[in-house]
Amino acid sequence: MKEGKLMKKGKAAANMMDRLPREVVVHILSRLPLPSLLNSKLVCRGWRTLIRDPFFISKHLSNLAEAGNDPSFILESNWPIPDQRHFIDFFDHSEGKVISKKLPSSPMPMYLVDSCNGLLCMHDTWRSVYICNPFTRLYIELPKLIKYPTLVGNLGLGFHQKTKEYEVIQIVFRRKLRRVDSSTTSTTSSESEVQILTIGSPSWRDLGTIPYRFIHSKTKALVNGRLHWLSKPNRYTTASLLVSFDLETEQFQEVPKPDCCGSERCLRHLMVVRGCLSAGAFHENDERVEIWVMKEYGAKESWIKELSIGRYMPPTLTQQESRHFIYSKRNLFVRVLCVLKNGEILLEYKSRALVIYDPQHETFKEFTFPEMPRWFKIIIHVGSLNWLHH
Repeated sequence: MKEGKLMKKGKAAANMMDRLPREVVVHILSRLPLPSLLNSKLVCRGWRTLIRDPFFISKHLSNLAEAGNDPSFILESNWPIPDQRHFIDFFDHSEGKVISKKLPSSPMPMYLVDSCNGLLCMHDTWRSVYICNPFTRLYIELPKLIKYPTLVGNLGLGFHQKTKEYEVIQIVFRRKLRRVDSSTTSTTSSESEVQILTIGSPSWRDLGTIPYRFIHSKTKALVNGRLHWLSKPNRYTTASLLVSFDLETEQFQEVPKPDCCGSERCLRHLMVVRGCLSAGAFHENDERVEIWVMKEYGAKESWIKELSIGRYMPPTLTQQESRHFIYSKRNLFVRVLCVLKNGEILLEYKSRALVIYDPQHETFKEFTFPEMPRWFKIIIHVGSLNWLHH
């Protein structure tokens, strides 16, 4: 009965919208969050046809980017049940509402790597790489890698604004032994091999080697047409370099870091805050996480510390994990995901819990949703019907 009433209301709204000029209908529907847009497809055939139109899809994606709404996420879990994904949308967070939607399983077991413009980069258990849209369930398998075809390195997905092409970059770290002379023990050099694929091209291109060892892909950020990573000389040292890859020139370049880096502080991860390259820094003395923002891209002096977050232990961590958390540098396990429009901070704890921090009142509130898994990977993802058009 309730569904029948909703359908009647939907049809009445559709009849009313039919009387409006097409551009007005596009203007209204293209500003809806994706879950609402998907529901709108069920109202009538005219809306379904409109929402599937490539021009409309592009308009919707553009409006999402310009609106400055709170972000949405894909949360993936492969334990204890494999291939589980949820879409979390903070679109109405300012009104106290957060949408959570369980996504259909992929045609085969897949693992989340990266996201760009509503598209996901993923790989399977056989190390094949795919691009897919989790809402339309369209996907393509990318060409096999030239080197190390069975090894998936540090992958990044980006969009070239001028050519309107998507590019995937793979960086594989290779430790090389180097003997100085017959009487000296061997040393190792840090080198990574780089390959890039323009989606639609038949094969990957080899870009040679770079003298960097990138930290795992959680630290990547796409800003100003460049992918950014943190690099460190070896696994025993803290992150020492901030490195960018320009999608247009296909060149790597070091980016100036904030002065917070030193023996007592180090950059732990990267993120984007209000369109600016930002970093989470761990302060070892009092175990606080600091958020640093580069207000003017490329200008070292424009780095400012926006806020500092104290220690907190989410209730959902088990008793055993709690003891480990207490006696370890607990904020080493904390990652800043984003700054919401109301100034609150969304944090991830040890891939096990999500927490909303209110800097004004210095309070923490754990965020949960129905069927939330106990172990997960989470990335920012724009909910869109976008697809590749070669």
